[in-house]
Amino acid sequence: MRVLGINAIFHDPAAALVVDGRVVAATEEERLSRRKHGKRPVPFSGWELPEKAARWCLDRAGLEPGDLDAVAYSYDPSLVEPDLDGHDANWERLRTLYARRAPNFLATALPGLDPGIVRFVPHHVAHAASAALAAPGPGEGDVLVLDGRGESHSHLAGTYADGALTPLHAQRLPHSLGLMYEDLTEHLGFLRSSDEYKVMALASYGEPRFLAELREHVAATGDGGFAVAPVDWGSLAKARTADAEWTRDHADLAASVQARLEEVLLDLAGWLHGRTGSSRLMLAGGVALNCVANSRLAEAGPYDDLWVQPAAGDAGTALGAALHVARASGDEIEAMPGADLGRGWDDDEIAARLDVAKIPYERPADLAATVAEALAQDRVVAWFQGRSEFGPRALGHRSLLAHPGHAANVERLNDVKGREQFRPIAPMVSLDRAAEIFEGPLPSPYMLFVHDVRPEWRERIPAVVHVDGTARIQTVADDDEPLVARLLREFDRRTGIPVVINTSLNTAGRPMVDDPRDALECFGSAPVDLLAIGPFVVRRREVHA
Repeated sequence: MRVLGINAIFHDPAAALVVDGRVVAATEEERLSRRKHGKRPVPFSGWELPEKAARWCLDRAGLEPGDLDAVAYSYDPSLVEPDLDGHDANWERLRTLYARRAPNFLATALPGLDPGIVRFVPHHVAHAASAALAAPGPGEGDVLVLDGRGESHSHLAGTYADGALTPLHAQRLPHSLGLMYEDLTEHLGFLRSSDEYKVMALASYGEPRFLAELREHVAATGDGGFAVAPVDWGSLAKARTADAEWTRDHADLAASVQARLEEVLLDLAGWLHGRTGSSRLMLAGGVALNCVANSRLAEAGPYDDLWVQPAAGDAGTALGAALHVARASGDEIEAMPGADLGRGWDDDEIAARLDVAKIPYERPADLAATVAEALAQDRVVAWFQGRSEFGPRALGHRSLLAHPGHAANVERLNDVKGREQFRPIAPMVSLDRAAEIFEGPLPSPYMLFVHDVRPEWRERIPAVVHVDGTARIQTVADDDEPLVARLLREFDRRTGIPVVINTSLNTAGRPMVDDPRDALECFGSAPVDLLAIGPFVVRRREVHA
């Protein structure tokens, strides 16, 4: 089966291609269109499709639209109850109409495609498949999906056996943990359906002093679901405008909501485990990108093994929908090989781009050693290697790297990226040294958990230690990322530290760098000292000379 997966209806439009049960390609539309999040999450954008992403996925496999056996669309309009509280009373019917017409929209966007091969996959089923069917090892165990909303629900709890999902509970709207967190994001002056991770970061600066009030509004119901009553946010903390400074009240409110979210997640996981007795839990949905909550589940929850889809947000439903249709059609599914599922360029293509740009570059004999030396000298390095990552995390393919031993590098990198100073920056670490420095779930290759930094290391790597003593780490194994692993060893040899700062290669408001032109534009516009692009190095001082 050749199945193209499409996510389009809400936000973060994306496409993924699965051929004979194997993930061939996946990318978000924003990476190609250079429009952050691809589009705004409003009902009247529901007709917009990830056209560029879909075309690239097909090109990657040498396919034309007419070669496809199925297109899996991660939303089923037949499941929408338009008058259900929690839907947009003015615009829900328009969104549903766009979804129903998606087969024809797709046939227009991809000439040669038969609209009759489009299959609607329920939104939360697509999320669940993205976790369970893509996970390493046998795709068996429990699955928990939590996000803002799907067709008429905001949550799915179930279990997988032999590649098939058995749903055990689904929470109907208007009750939604994801929408609650989005409401708080907007109240705190951030962009909803976009900046929820900023609220999680801000929570570390506060105390959960509003937790008692929130427990009256948000609670598990004991049957696998939960209830969320409207919260008068203004009675707890004054609304913040986007350009205003945050206050202690804002941080405390963020901390309180974060704490209540974690408590309810533990209740939901406990209920699900009680029904199945499984040892493995797999997570997807936007809430699963809350790495603080994930760590709480790993530490205090009933499961021995926790796996989170690295593209847990809506982009990942493109992959999940394709996997679901492929499995339902009889294909044996292979685990996703990693998050590097996007575009890549060979050495000659990169050299040609550098030649067109007419900038000096070199090809060092040992790229890892050259970059490690620059990092040891406290240079900031733009790192562009291999295929781009699918999902919101930079995982050593489109990254900004720096020395973790200098506390000033937090402010320095936040200035480079043009973002808020309260936000932490993350470390990558050699897997074989991770337990020596960090305490938490290991391995952690996708930056989806937070770890306590051991006290004896906090002063040695202050730039990656958040205000609460934690770090959101990426562990790097030789078999998975040999070049990055060698870079870490070379940096360790020079500094005695097997840790490097790793943050996404972009500036505020822009998608992560995806192709060589993006990399050169970012390098040219931000105070970065060195660009390592493929086997080549571009040095700022030489460009300026």
